Amino acid sequence: MVSVKSIKLNSVNNAKRIVLKVGSALIVDPTTGSIKESWVKSLVKDILFLLNKNKEILIVSSGAIALGKSELGLQNKSLKLSEKQAAAATGQISLAKAWKSIFEEIDIKCGQILVGHSDLETRRNAMNTRATLNTLLKLNVIPIINENDTVATLEIRYGDNDQLAARIAQLVEADVLILLSDIDGLYSHDPKNSPKAKFIEEITHISSDIESMAKNTKSNIASGGMITKIKAAKIATAAGCHLIIAHGKNKNSLLELINGGKHSIFKANLSPLNAKKKWILSKRDKLKFVKIDNGAENALNLGKSLLAAGIKSNSNSFHRGEIVDILSNNDTLLGCGIIAYDSDEIEMIKGKKSTEIKKALGYKGRDEAIHRNDMVIN
Repeated sequence: MVSVKSIKLNSVNNAKRIVLKVGSALIVDPTTGSIKESWVKSLVKDILFLLNKNKEILIVSSGAIALGKSELGLQNKSLKLSEKQAAAATGQISLAKAWKSIFEEIDIKCGQILVGHSDLETRRNAMNTRATLNTLLKLNVIPIINENDTVATLEIRYGDNDQLAARIAQLVEADVLILLSDIDGLYSHDPKNSPKAKFIEEITHISSDIESMAKNTKSNIASGGMITKIKAAKIATAAGCHLIIAHGKNKNSLLELINGGKHSIFKANLSPLNAKKKWILSKRDKLKFVKIDNGAENALNLGKSLLAAGIKSNSNSFHRGEIVDILSNNDTLLGCGIIAYDSDEIEMIKGKKSTEIKKALGYKGRDEAIHRNDMVIN
């Protein structure tokens, strides 16, 4: 019989792509307002353990505002939005420098990605962000991601990195999202205030009862609590990504988790790819289409991507990142998928080989007009 603990462990061991979110309360010392360098070094060693097991790791790191407040002498006051943005601008340099220097000690490269709400909610921007993240991973560079607080407004921002991490996990089709926090999981009541608090090990459905357990557990540094983690779990699991909440305060806490340490897991019912294809089907628009030749139709039936060379004609109403129908030569609906070019660009490259795209457009775009992982075939 397989134990619950080993099932949880398999969620990480079987994962290919992992998003790791690190909270401000873990990375910034509340007394000094500086980076907890020894803690970060222990986490990086744990990450190296996963990298050596051929895992792809993306890090969503909080801490910029907390670091900036210390540098600017703003720790003990309530900040206006402009002051928070100034703190973020100042602290982000220190945060990126800390990650870079510590990863360099083990010969690992990292890259900084600052994203805003519009970068992940706008189709074109989201595709560009995804392409950048995927390219970094292919180059064995670990993306260090944070919200672009320097330009975000109160109305247009995530407000906490739990939900940002979930959006990133959704975007890159991650298998697991790990939230390292100052709490070790979900409880029926706030464990700091209630002796009746019961630990919830595994959640397969986020019911109203589960949501009611999410009492706000804000600290003086962190901007999120259990409520934001439940919201993140909804986003992640809908995208086919398991979400794990684990205590990260101790050194080597990630390795402890990998070895079956205490945590709560929100289980996704679909794989990331199946969840994505379900989403693609839900966004179909029959007025937007590409029509392909017989050779391309045969290629799609063999599980291959759609290349520009196989496109004969198209509608004139779509933009990169939208869902378009794929029609056969005799107008039979073959499926649908996420198009990698605007309709006017498809007009310019249809029927052309991949090597001719740069000459036609003036820049080198993707070889695939619709990648096989971005389409659903009937």
